[in-house]
Amino acid sequence: MMMKKILITGVAGFIGYHLAEKLLNNNYHIIGIDNLNDYYDPNLKKARLDNLNELSNFEFHKIDFIHNKELQPIFENNKIGQVIHLGAQAGVRYSISNPQFYIDTNITGFLNILENSKNFKVQNIIYASSSSIYGINEKMPFSEHDKTEKQISMYGVSKKTNELMAHTYSNLYGLNTFGLRFFTVYGPWGRPDMALYIFTKAIIENKIIDLFNEGDHTRSFTYIDDITEPIHRLIKINYDKKNEISNNEILNIGGSKPVKLLRFIDIIEKYLGKKAKINLKPMQQGDVKETNANIDKLEKITGYRPQTNIEEGIKRFIDWYIQYHQ
Repeated sequence: MMMKKILITGVAGFIGYHLAEKLLNNNYHIIGIDNLNDYYDPNLKKARLDNLNELSNFEFHKIDFIHNKELQPIFENNKIGQVIHLGAQAGVRYSISNPQFYIDTNITGFLNILENSKNFKVQNIIYASSSSIYGINEKMPFSEHDKTEKQISMYGVSKKTNELMAHTYSNLYGLNTFGLRFFTVYGPWGRPDMALYIFTKAIIENKIIDLFNEGDHTRSFTYIDDITEPIHRLIKINYDKKNEISNNEILNIGGSKPVKLLRFIDIIEKYLGKKAKINLKPMQQGDVKETNANIDKLEKITGYRPQTNIEEGIKRFIDWYIQYHQ
């Protein structure tokens, strides 16, 4: 059976790039869109795109999906089988000082994706949610069955809103929607505003690392391959229609065990052969002390559990970082 095209939004982003590469290597036809904004270095996004452009069955369109007049022709001119919506304005702290970006991109933009999917008969949408929607929930590990009404950033609010919107469109129009609550994704080609990138750069350049909450944080770090493999499995499930699953699912997608932040830094130091200069600071706005993902539901639906331990994942990132920044 010939597979229809898959649309990936945010294809030049960290997760979008890795997922597109995986699917292209598995003979899918990928249409990628991205606005290549300057929230972080656009050259990193362009370098990712250069890699994708070397693979067959890939086509890229530089558009901003918050403008429906740019987005709609993508749906009109292609038979899209599934949408993987990863494009978003990222960053918890940035959302505190720039809330309007999150309303425009993450909420209005997602509405455009849903509307076009409805109008052009796209049945399956997999979209990025976030562990940030758990906010200041204290019950660990975080479960999809927990109440999520305690966000403490506009980023978290925007992702919770996406889940509500997806539920509505599933209920009204029969769209199959899968919201993936990502937990602190890391790995090669990662975002420069994420902890691993920041810490590695600072240690190499002999700069001080500010550790908030005096470093007393724990995170469910998730290696990038442990994100893309279950998404690939969901895509196949949607095509095969073999699993009896509801048309509106929310799934945690996180690492197998949480890691203390100071342990995280120890591993970076080990693979760089260099000690960090650390400045301990109090908790900052929008931050949470701990994240911990219950991934039983993900395993039940996809048959997958994370494979990459934190040491191996950090080593792979550092190897990439040194090679890329040569």
